Amino acid sequence: MITLHALKYSRAARVLWLLADLDQPCNRVDYDRDQNFRAPECLRRIHPLGKSPVIEDDGHVIAESATILRYLVAKYGDHDHTPPVGTPAFWQHEALLDYAEASLAEVALQVILPAFQGKPASEPAQSALNRHLDYLSQEISDGPLLFGGRAMLADIQLSYIVALLARFDLLTDHPAIAAYWDRLQAQPGYIAAVQAHGLMAPPA
Repeated sequence: MITLHALKYSRAARVLWLLADLDQPCNRVDYDRDQNFRAPECLRRIHPLGKSPVIEDDGHVIAESATILRYLVAKYGDHDHTPPVGTPAFWQHEALLDYAEASLAEVALQVILPAFQGKPASEPAQSALNRHLDYLSQEISDGPLLFGGRAMLADIQLSYIVALLARFDLLTDHPAIAAYWDRLQAQPGYIAAVQAHGLMAPPA
């Protein structure tokens, strides 16, 4: 059985969501954040960078949530969380799956971190985030999710950043993304992950 090292209010919720969708159990090891909202030092015993999520399976330690999601669908032979392999939609999906952390997260955190401290973001940071959210709104288009009604890996991957933006009321000017977040929260896998491990974003 897979062991999941799951930090509270972290990207580990993505892994729990997919495992719930796949109806696969895991041995979950939970970690609380410290008083500075950082991961505890003991996570470094699992991964040198002290990261979460991290999974252990058959003696292998795997980090990076996008890699973990891809690993799990490969391990369990799942074809429901990506468009058909080799199609244009598949490659669009792969780009969005990587986009969540490779492009969006860095821009979003420039606005989220000041909000976490009760401060406004700089105008350039807010402008950059607006460009990304406009782009994401176009990708959702008629939805209801990125590729229709079924949550794909890219939806699961995007959910964490969108959850943080919603938590700090940063979606007010982006109603399409706010509505997308509402629909993500209605997904059975999301509900199961929250019931198992709590909300993705810290409470107010």
